[in-house]
Amino acid sequence: MPPSYAEDTPPSRIGWRLPPFYCPFDRDLLHPEAAELEERAVAWIDAYGLYPDATERAWGLATHSADFTSRIIPHGDVEPILLFIEWNYWANAVDDWQDSGSAATRTADITDHSARLVRTIEAPGSRLLPRGPLTEALDDLVSRTRAMLTPFQLRRFTEGTRDWLFGAGWQTANTERDVMPSLNEFAAMRASVNGTRFTLTWCDAANDIRLPADVLYSAPVQALTDAAGFIVSCDNDLFSYNKEDHQEPREQNLLNVVARERGCTPREALVPAVALRDRAMTLFARLSDQLARDAGEPLRRYLDSLAHYVAGCITWQNRAPRYASPRNRNALPVEGASYDITWRDTPSDPSPEPPPVPAIAWWWRQLDG
Repeated sequence: MPPSYAEDTPPSRIGWRLPPFYCPFDRDLLHPEAAELEERAVAWIDAYGLYPDATERAWGLATHSADFTSRIIPHGDVEPILLFIEWNYWANAVDDWQDSGSAATRTADITDHSARLVRTIEAPGSRLLPRGPLTEALDDLVSRTRAMLTPFQLRRFTEGTRDWLFGAGWQTANTERDVMPSLNEFAAMRASVNGTRFTLTWCDAANDIRLPADVLYSAPVQALTDAAGFIVSCDNDLFSYNKEDHQEPREQNLLNVVARERGCTPREALVPAVALRDRAMTLFARLSDQLARDAGEPLRRYLDSLAHYVAGCITWQNRAPRYASPRNRNALPVEGASYDITWRDTPSDPSPEPPPVPAIAWWWRQLDG
């Protein structure tokens, strides 16, 4: 359980005991070079002065981005993994700025910053961003990324970054208008907000997975990719709820969205929210098995990589101080804090049918029969 917090801090709306997690994949994999990768990444952070003071540095490291990456990519080349870890620390710093609730996070500012960022990746040296530690670190990331990735991988990464920022802009626009999206709208956009394709390009690069474009972008593989991003996002919404429950208007989180749709409390929304997540997990497992039957080696490795992504994220978030000892309740992150989650062997909702959410129902249409 997370540590206690100040008496004047409001209690959690959902409690600190999350429902058991259903995950039919190996949850305990970790890259053998994880400790060395973390050490090298922290040295890079400090070399660029990514955080302005010791407190911000502590909360930046509390993301456990090295653990995240080492769990979703438990095998593979360490140099792409290291570069992705550094991208994650950098992206979390940007994400925290976007989520800060300050005037600087208006939709217009997010859109302007996003356009400048994507163009900086596509055309280094454009000088579109203000000088400072974040930009200097970004210039280093972009230079090394362009040298490491193939042209196709680089294009995928750029599009993945654009998709992530597109999702961030949509979310910020909702906040600015005080709009809580419907469940259908939320499900349609959640994988973009999560940066799923930003992440998966690096999983492929580190594992040397080179899927032909007509396979990667086929409807069944894209449905599986979207489902993986949705599951990871649902899990993040569970783990991050207590980190963001002080915000007004309320965070665009699965529990808040379901609570609004059903006219219930976020705590009461836990059961139907987890049921939807488990239904997506069942679809993911079935579709992955179906694709594996006739898959060549590259596709099989891609399917394994998606399973690592889904399972590794659960274990990482359970132990990350960013979530288990959140900043709105603690002056500093508490190392060793954990949600102490439990597991279940079967989904809470065993239905094989698509849920009544049109934006994602097409995933189920990719199943044979």
